[in-house]
Amino acid sequence: MASHGITRAAGTAVRTEEARQQQLRDVDAYKELVDLVSTKVTERQYTLEVIGLLTKLLKQNPEYYTVWNHRRRVLNALFPSDPADESSKHGVNDLLQNDLQLTFALLRQYPKCYWIWNHRNWLLETAESQQGAEVGRQLWSGELLLVNKMLGADSRNFHAWGYRRFVTAQIERLTTFTEGEAPRSLIEAEFEYTSSMIRSNLSNFSAWHHRSKIIPRLLNERDANTDARRALLDSELALICEAINTDPFDQSIWFYHQYLMSTLSPNCPSKDRIVLNLNNGDRQRYYENEMQYIREILGDEEDCKWIYEGLLFLAGAYLEVDGGTKVFTTADMRSWLEQLKRLDPLRKGRWDDLGQCLNL
Repeated sequence: MASHGITRAAGTAVRTEEARQQQLRDVDAYKELVDLVSTKVTERQYTLEVIGLLTKLLKQNPEYYTVWNHRRRVLNALFPSDPADESSKHGVNDLLQNDLQLTFALLRQYPKCYWIWNHRNWLLETAESQQGAEVGRQLWSGELLLVNKMLGADSRNFHAWGYRRFVTAQIERLTTFTEGEAPRSLIEAEFEYTSSMIRSNLSNFSAWHHRSKIIPRLLNERDANTDARRALLDSELALICEAINTDPFDQSIWFYHQYLMSTLSPNCPSKDRIVLNLNNGDRQRYYENEMQYIREILGDEEDCKWIYEGLLFLAGAYLEVDGGTKVFTTADMRSWLEQLKRLDPLRKGRWDDLGQCLNL
């Protein structure tokens, strides 16, 4: 099996009796370790020995989030009471670095474990509070390099993408700047990063999502006028239409197309719009152009359900700003809906609801 193109090791289908007995012994040893850790934490034995036991347990089961809570509790107890003392700083740094190394090793093996990412976040926040903003800035900047490596190994790891947004926010917050200059923004670099990731793999939900989160802020930081905003929307539509033409069966592409179209809606909050001053005539032209392009692709891909769903989404949006159907008919909409039901019968209830919403 593979996930996001990453091959997983196949398990052995048949176990020998010896292997089964060894597994039972391993389970018993694991339970004993859990009981030992629980006892020592309950007794408040917050020592380096307990840290070692917690490490052993987490290497076996990093999904055991209660153990991560235990670890933070023990670490807090081990941190010196006076972080300003120079010798104390070394002690804090050693503890934090050991845990950063531990989490890095675990992330390589379990890259989608929430609790490892959460603990790493706590470590860096603690390092900043204990050792100052400059140390924090250096650590967060290094963390961005780690995220780059993780996404290099699996470009669609949404845990890493979400963590990346948090890390870049911390770097921006802590980046030093001279008086009279604005804090450094990473938004342009992040926009280019999504472009490169999308070019290498169109089927990257997280990269498209990251891009959608960036665009409103990107436009604000550029102080983009109406022409610049329209130019960006047109370039994004050209990008996504090229992607649709390349692989119309890719779900992630259609989701981004739907996002772009949703920013045209009069119901879209102004802070999320790409173009701010659209009138209904502008919206109609955008909907008509997209519908025409998608219908051209339909001629070659009649069995692609995403095309029919995209057409119905555009039809519904068009009807929001126009009472008639100039570029499509009710019969067209019914035909698209029937094709959806044919191609995706497991979601028949959803398509029935869609038909009711569109008065079909």
